[in-house]
Formats: sequence, C-alpha cells, structure tokens
Amino acid sequence: QVQLVESGGRLVQAGDSLRLSCAASGRTFSGYRMGWFRQAPEKERELVACITWNEGNAYYADSAKGRFTISRDSAENTVYLQMNSLKPEDTAAYYCATGPSIGRILTRSGVYYWGKGTLVTVSS
Repeated sequence: QVQLVESGGRLVQAGDSLRLSCAASGRTFSGYRMGWFRQAPEKERELVACITWNEGNAYYADSAKGRFTISRDSAENTVYLQMNSLKPEDTAAYYCATGPSIGRILTRSGVYYWGKGTLVTVSS
C-alpha cells in the first residue's frame, strides 16, 4: 500500500523560509515522478514542482521558479520542497503526489497517489 505522508507546514511570516517533507513508502518509485501540488481556498489544485525519481530532473511552475527547490533523497525515500521568500499568496494546502514519469511534467490526471496534505499559511 503506497503512502505519502507530508510534514512541515505551519504558520510563517512573509519572507520566511520553510521546508516541506514527504515520506514515501509502499513501492519502488523508480520510473516515477514525485511532485508537490497546492490548493488555496476556492482555487484549483495546481502543480508547484516535480522531479523524476531516477534522474532528479526538476520542473517548476512559474510561481515557484527562483524561490522553491524540490529534491529527493532516494536512500530515505523522501521528497522535499524548500520554499524561500514566502509570500501571502503561497498560502495553501500542499500535497505530495506521484505517478509514472510520462511526458514532461506530473499532471493531476497523471497522479496515481496523493498524500493528505500539509497546511502552509503565510502572514503579511
């Protein structure tokens, strides 16, 4: 049974940094792509960043470029999202997700497994 367990979300101030973690278990993720999505109230869930498990090739949404870094630790089966220079508009529930590495990025329709999410709140 695949499990993705997020942690690290909390209340921070604008300009602060935060690192989210996603502990993955239940299968081998070779050939998969790991991603972080976020969903703000009354908005659609959107991709923030994703990374191929094998090669470590990363993709970032425009909103994340230059501020966020996605990484994975194969030995620990953990994916991280380092978020710097946080803004109030980054406030959202952040979800870890994974699916086969098909195409250029991890899309919502391509996700096989979702975590339950961790809440990030950025105050101004």
